[in-house]
Amino acid sequence: MTTRRGFLQTLGVAAQSGPHTATRPNILLVMTDQHRAGLTRGSGFALDTMPAVDRLASGGVGFDRAYATAPLCVPSRVSMLTGRWPHAHRIRENAGVNHVFFEKDLFQIARENGYRIGLAGKNHSHVTPERLDFCRLYSHAGGWKAPNATAAIHEYDAWLANLNSHLSEKPSPFPLEAQLPYRIVSDASEFLDNAGQQPFLLWVSFPEPHPPYQTPQPYYDMFPPETVPTSDPGPEALAKKSFKYRWFRALQEYVTPGSDEQERRMQSVYLGTLRLIDDQIGRLLTHLERRKLLANTIVIFTADHGDYFGEYGLWRKGVEMPESLIRIPMIWSGWGIKGGNSRHQAHVSNADIMPTLCEAMGTPLPKGTQGRSLWPLLTGRAYPQEEFRSVYAEVGIGGLHYDERDNPSFEIALTRREGSRLSFDGLNEVTQSGFQKMVRMGDWKLLFDMMGAGQLYNLAVDPYELNNRYGDPAVAVHQMRLLEELLTWNIRTQDSLPTARYRTKWAERNWYAPYRRR
Repeated sequence: MTTRRGFLQTLGVAAQSGPHTATRPNILLVMTDQHRAGLTRGSGFALDTMPAVDRLASGGVGFDRAYATAPLCVPSRVSMLTGRWPHAHRIRENAGVNHVFFEKDLFQIARENGYRIGLAGKNHSHVTPERLDFCRLYSHAGGWKAPNATAAIHEYDAWLANLNSHLSEKPSPFPLEAQLPYRIVSDASEFLDNAGQQPFLLWVSFPEPHPPYQTPQPYYDMFPPETVPTSDPGPEALAKKSFKYRWFRALQEYVTPGSDEQERRMQSVYLGTLRLIDDQIGRLLTHLERRKLLANTIVIFTADHGDYFGEYGLWRKGVEMPESLIRIPMIWSGWGIKGGNSRHQAHVSNADIMPTLCEAMGTPLPKGTQGRSLWPLLTGRAYPQEEFRSVYAEVGIGGLHYDERDNPSFEIALTRREGSRLSFDGLNEVTQSGFQKMVRMGDWKLLFDMMGAGQLYNLAVDPYELNNRYGDPAVAVHQMRLLEELLTWNIRTQDSLPTARYRTKWAERNWYAPYRRR
């Protein structure tokens, strides 16, 4: 039997043979949903939650300062696939994907380059099944079932839907084989079994660890609540945050009274779910190795956004762009990538994934691409460090912020599926109101909204963003530098589509730094 150690020894080594080795590597894009960065031992966490993912990073390149373009599913996923920020691709909420705007996305580019393309797992993007050669869809309430699916799988999906984003107070009473990550990897393995000689692009997209918070044994008790590091800060910190944070907390308590008493168990289940996912990622990579496909494959591991994970006494996602929501894991390993326990400090975005893969495939960037290719950073070549000195993100549906004067009702956010428990959607017209933009540069982070309200934090000494230094004369130089950087990003990502008469001068790899005037 091929061991995990065997497949990990293979990662990071350029293939020496195969019909599409030199110019068209396989691409395996593995994504989790609502996965907070920094929760693995390799990234500094106290518990060993994802050993296989950590070994991917040790054989490849992991980015400690990777960010989503937006802290919610659909805008972030569309950015990953199009290389464009939400204000350019026009999807700012988890709806309205028919308004998406771009020239070519990752799947279209791969198709034009002769790739077989597939999706196993959660979509939640503009991509439609008929565009794919293989498609097995899943959601947070279940997913694809084979005609001969067991009764346990049908019963599990019904049980999952009934949880409706809540915590299961007991281990899932269903076998591992009914869990979505196991089924998704089984589907992905079927895709790989039929890969043939054609290069492939496979998106494996786990709906977890997004709620509902549930997992079977042994994962349910793998990280007992008393072993989970205490959340810091708690709800007392909300006094230093905006109205929307406090309204979100009150909404959470309205639907789940006493949520603080459940916090450690929620964290325990969340971490156990990460280990379940990790085991299935290991299973998938082992299958790749058995099929002799791993050495020719670029493996990317990332997430669409994070989770409060108890920070400020909050769970899920919804308000603004704290690090817990906007920073994401991002690891590259495999074909052509020179790693070796490298934790890269460049500021990168999930909008950079598509242009990076374009360069790996040897194809030009589509017009309107805004992300930057990371390929030289991944392959050990020289790159302008100034290009990656900062990163930019955004959130909001426009209009004005809701505040105390509006006294918004919780009814705005309440949800209930037929036969399920009352729950709430953290992404609603209150939490998503207004516009806010963010830039991270070095240890500093600036948030600025449409009302001219600024927040400035030194993350090295204030990681939870509680001491707003905006307007403090002692940090005026930092404030001005970040305001200029935010303005530069806002102009840089002004949409250039549609193009018509004039020929645009494009920066190679979308790197602007080499052209910057000194």
